[in-house]
Amino acid sequence: MRVLIIEDEARLARNIAQVLKESANFAVDVCTEGVDGLHLAKTNPYDLIVLDLTLPGMDGLDILGKLRSAGKTVAVLILTARDTSSDIITGFNTGGDDYLTKPFDMGELVARCKALVRRAYGQTHPEIKVGKLTIDTVARRVKFNNREIRFTAMEYRTLEYLGMRAGQIVSKTELLEHLYDFNWERFSNVMEVYISALRRKLDPDRKYDLIETVRGQGYLLKEK
Repeated sequence: MRVLIIEDEARLARNIAQVLKESANFAVDVCTEGVDGLHLAKTNPYDLIVLDLTLPGMDGLDILGKLRSAGKTVAVLILTARDTSSDIITGFNTGGDDYLTKPFDMGELVARCKALVRRAYGQTHPEIKVGKLTIDTVARRVKFNNREIRFTAMEYRTLEYLGMRAGQIVSKTELLEHLYDFNWERFSNVMEVYISALRRKLDPDRKYDLIETVRGQGYLLKEK
């Protein structure tokens, strides 16, 4: 999953990004300025935006309002020092999905971010179940046929996204856009490598066709 942090306190932004990468296995982009943040939010397919309200160049509420007016439905977690009831009400009424005031507990932030991403894909439970496949998005553990399987960080991130979209065809472009930040090294066959690894680890005996390649369209995690 890919997250954009729009926060003008550079050190705080870096800390949040690091924790989300380590604790949630998210791909994270960071922006410390309002106008640039709006541009990134409008032009990239983020799964979540963590948005400060007091920003140079453009206020966070203005960013949020412009995103919603443009039809952007991305989940937005407002993270701010503005803590009055009227501030919180305004944040929700402008289109925020959640509101967390500073100072905050980093563990709570991670939990809220994970929950917002799950809900964005219609997943209300932290465990994604697709037939005999279970993906625990909290512990980042995967079981298939009651067998626990270990994956690298990127293998897991790929499988989790396919699990969120189970039963739907996901294009290679969509996977690349949602699983990587701006700093990734662009190799043309990187998704094929991860899909191949997932198939090999999930189904070493090739008894099941869990991840189907739909020619010219993408990949499909089957619900069976």
